[in-house]
Amino acid sequence: MTNQATTSAKNLTIFELSSPGRQGIRYPKPDVPKADIPQNFLRDKLPIPEISENEVVRHFTNLSQLNHNVDTGFYPLGSCTMKYNPKINEETARLPGFAQIHPFQPAETVQGALGLMYETQLLLAEISGFDAVSLQPAAGAHGELTGVLIIRAYHRSRDDTKRVKMLIPDSAHGTNPASSAMSGMEIIELASDERGNVNLEALKAECDDTLAGLMITNPNTLGLFDEHIEEVCQLVHDAGGLVYGDGANMNALLGIYQPAQAGIDVMHFNLHKTFATPHGGGGPGSGPVGVTAKLADFLPDPVVAITREATENTPSFYELVTPSQTIGRVKSFHGHFGVVVKAFTYILSLGKKGLREVAEHAVLNANYIQALIKDTYHIPYERLCMHEFVAEGCWKDAPGVIALDVAKRLMDFGIHPPTNYFPLIVHEALMIEPTETESKETLDIFANALLQIAEEAHNAPEKLHNAPVNTPFGRLDEVKAAKDLILRTQLPEGYGE
Repeated sequence: MTNQATTSAKNLTIFELSSPGRQGIRYPKPDVPKADIPQNFLRDKLPIPEISENEVVRHFTNLSQLNHNVDTGFYPLGSCTMKYNPKINEETARLPGFAQIHPFQPAETVQGALGLMYETQLLLAEISGFDAVSLQPAAGAHGELTGVLIIRAYHRSRDDTKRVKMLIPDSAHGTNPASSAMSGMEIIELASDERGNVNLEALKAECDDTLAGLMITNPNTLGLFDEHIEEVCQLVHDAGGLVYGDGANMNALLGIYQPAQAGIDVMHFNLHKTFATPHGGGGPGSGPVGVTAKLADFLPDPVVAITREATENTPSFYELVTPSQTIGRVKSFHGHFGVVVKAFTYILSLGKKGLREVAEHAVLNANYIQALIKDTYHIPYERLCMHEFVAEGCWKDAPGVIALDVAKRLMDFGIHPPTNYFPLIVHEALMIEPTETESKETLDIFANALLQIAEEAHNAPEKLHNAPVNTPFGRLDEVKAAKDLILRTQLPEGYGE
């Protein structure tokens, strides 16, 4: 990989900073008997860095500053909804009554936590229009898998085992086909029409007695609301199938539109996108699933319910219960509880009016940027977008410049690149999602950077090809990084001998 950073102490590994005899922590003498560790568990050599406490702090602080994050800069990563999340959500998740409990505790000792989970189920149901919610799935794709398993279980409960076909539009989220395939479904891709909607004729051709369902992302990955969503759902239902809604783009709909009202049967939420919780790098996440009444009995085990109603002298009593036809447990314990606490805090902090404003501002911000750059960057579908839009990062009169060059050059402006090369149906795609939390000033800086980059693409393309140059590391060989994985620290030669 190319590395333009100078070699200095801040770029060394913690092993390279080690010096014999230095000590960062001194353990007290044990006040309990030493354990008799079996010899086969012991290593002859276990090199541990010898380094002072302040050097350890500096090392990891410097590492943290090499990463771009939403607390230090703009993060318009399309589809991911990388918005600023209020710190109060983190504070509530750290409260001892939430952070220092255990899922094996008796229900009577964690009534507060169970009550919060129950109320979150109700809030998500109200926001989406569904009748029941499970908080168990760990993230978005896990929620997708859970939803497809629910659809499969519903058909099997009716001895309708020939329904194995799942339709997935080409504008859906990329994990939808994998989630269906893992459930044993046959995947059929549906083309989009000229306006970015599901092609109704292609859909009608697949609506037969083998249809299990349709997985649809709405707004889709083009950032467009399907203009025929109700007709799409009706066609699937008329054929005996069910409709799965990918709720990853729910940030555009809060307080405005309930997916269940359009005919969606089951949908996952991304609490780590729509309802706060910073995410990235693999977690943390939470992907609750909402369902209509006829699918409630198939939800994962367990869900929270009130098993004893409140009286004049006693509060309601909450317990974990098992739905009668559950697909079973899909996550250890009860889901990512800390993320649920943050989402609950976020929803209560904003209220009904505030949640609607989230969606309104997210849509406004995306359309504002689209309007500023549409005469310079080709927008393949000329429609008002929702919370995000897709532009082409290339020009016929600037040969050799591709979307990757545009993305890398944005890093020199202190801006995280948008999503590249997704969705696949757009050539050299740049998928841009500003979210609702950015100011007009930030959006103007971003749009002006894109316009300057477009000018450079025509007049100084080498600036794009060599970018980034203002970051701690230059352009990395990402193909090599994916093929030649280094998953552990490489110790300096002779270290620990």
